[in-house]
Amino acid sequence: MLYYLFEYLDKSFDLPGAGLFRYLSFRAAMAIIVSLFITLILGKGIIRMLLNKQVGETIRDLGLEGQQKKQGTPTMGGLIILSAILIPVLLFTKLHNIYIIIMILSAIWLGIIGFIDDYIKVFKKDKKGLAGKFKVIGQVGLGIIIGSLLYFNDDVVVRERMEGQKITMNNHTTIIDEIQASENTLYSSEDRKSTATTIPFMKNNEFDYAKIGSWFGDTTGKFTWVIFVLVVILIVTAVSNGANITDGIDGLATGTSAIIGTTLAIFAYVSGNMVFANYLNIMYIPNAGELMVFMSAFVGACVGFLWFNAYPAQVFMGDTGSLALGGIIAVFAIAIRKELLIPIICGIFLVENLSVMVQVSYFKYTKKKYGEGRRIFKMSPLHHHYQKLGYHESKIVTRFWIVGIMLAVLSVVTLKLR
Repeated sequence: MLYYLFEYLDKSFDLPGAGLFRYLSFRAAMAIIVSLFITLILGKGIIRMLLNKQVGETIRDLGLEGQQKKQGTPTMGGLIILSAILIPVLLFTKLHNIYIIIMILSAIWLGIIGFIDDYIKVFKKDKKGLAGKFKVIGQVGLGIIIGSLLYFNDDVVVRERMEGQKITMNNHTTIIDEIQASENTLYSSEDRKSTATTIPFMKNNEFDYAKIGSWFGDTTGKFTWVIFVLVVILIVTAVSNGANITDGIDGLATGTSAIIGTTLAIFAYVSGNMVFANYLNIMYIPNAGELMVFMSAFVGACVGFLWFNAYPAQVFMGDTGSLALGGIIAVFAIAIRKELLIPIICGIFLVENLSVMVQVSYFKYTKKKYGEGRRIFKMSPLHHHYQKLGYHESKIVTRFWIVGIMLAVLSVVTLKLR
């Protein structure tokens, strides 16, 4: 909203300073600052309200040290995160941008599913919460909507590279934001619809989902949209559930999401900037740079929430937050054509997810074969395994963050390492 206001003031009255809102870097910085302030200021009020309404977490006795001390800690803290994301996004982004519309829809959609789950647990006293099949239906529904929008909307395009074209910089003080709008010689002037995505570590690193259809004799690509939508559904479901499973000890999911968000913001900026896209020889996605402002608000919200969620947590995000965080990360990665990097970027989520799947599968297999179930880990998800080994929560979280940072650096390195 403020973007449109200051754009009007700049054009109509030449108001000093109003032109700053044209720069992605300025609006991204403002989004981080505002989201941090909203989290810190609004967070106290929401936590107080949750305490007054006795919206506390019911902790199952898993035999973990210090677990029962968390009994009654306010949950549904995801409301703080969602508020700190959506308010700055509404203030500082171009709201007509299709990518911003998609991200807002994803955050609200999965936030509502998570809220319903938390509401049933807290107010209906049903520890199981929302039935798993309804969660999956909600995630699949979002995947169908997002996949269809990305496939059919005319504003979701890429721009062809013109081989042999170069950019000349007179000095190192060139302002990238200003160059982006003027250097039209880097790419053709025509945008095209494409289902291509980026393959990490490959020199010619683009893969088109339309090729999958051709394997089945679909030479016209008429079923490509079905394949693409199925991929979107799979990724959204897997990553949102991965974030949900990771949210098991204080600060783990929040800090990990902030690291992932920072990485994705970098990818969004370089993918939406002709100069950097040309230099890095990556796919240029017009208007995708605006997503950096959204992800800046996301990172600010996660970091701000850590003020209350770090050990010992004053509030838990609940499914309201964890499902939304995972869904936002998944949809964002798909929008900037980096979904094949998710196993690296979201490595913590992946390992946590796999630890549960392996544990359950092995238990069922050994029970059927030997008559008694056996376990690989002392407890799953993986962070509980380390708790059983005697590690303190803070040490587990810090080490998982370190691994997350290493994976983030590796993900960024894939821009040049091919």
